Amino acid sequence: MLVVFSAVAIFSSPACYSEESGEALFKKYCAVCHVDGGNIINPLKTFHKKDLDANNVKTEEDVLKIMRNPGPGMTKFSAKTIPDATAHKIASYILTAFP
Repeated sequence: MLVVFSAVAIFSSPACYSEESGEALFKKYCAVCHVDGGNIINPLKTFHKKDLDANNVKTEEDVLKIMRNPGPGMTKFSAKTIPDATAHKIASYILTAFP
């Protein structure tokens, strides 16, 4: 019984399993152009709530649509580059991090 418990403890330990947060993923993929939720290409399309609302971006799916098929000036992020689960973490962070 002790051996089974030890194996479970090892495999569930944070040192063995690490998952990046939405914030870390945002910094990795988005922050170069969207510093502090801004937008260096188009200042009318920031991640601040007033601009998200003005651009009808209200849900994670709305953010994913833009990531997958952006407008001029933004890098297109395919599901191969940023898988859906990762993209949802980024989207969730965007929708909550910038007032």
